[in-house]
Amino acid sequence: MNQQPLPGAITVLTMGIISIVGTVLCCGPFGIVFAIIGLVKAKSAEKLYLEQPEQYNDFSNVKTGRILSYIGLAIALIYLVVVIIYFGAIIAYIASNGEFNNF
Repeated sequence: MNQQPLPGAITVLTMGIISIVGTVLCCGPFGIVFAIIGLVKAKSAEKLYLEQPEQYNDFSNVKTGRILSYIGLAIALIYLVVVIIYFGAIIAYIASNGEFNNF
């Protein structure tokens, strides 16, 4: 029996890598988008693999891509929280008329 590559396995791996690189080098929202795409594609590829596991190979790419997507999502969410805190501090500073009041 000749096994064929699992459809979507390379896409899942690519989306996981792009989610991490996009978050670290560019900005968080792009990483979130690619991570979610990677997770959705991983779910559909896993479903296809579990229906006929003897017909497909490259399931390890799906598992690796899913892990990378989760890591990219976590990094993007941490980045998003840091940006919200940063701009919140700037807004608080501006709202206090540029002066920090001592207690």
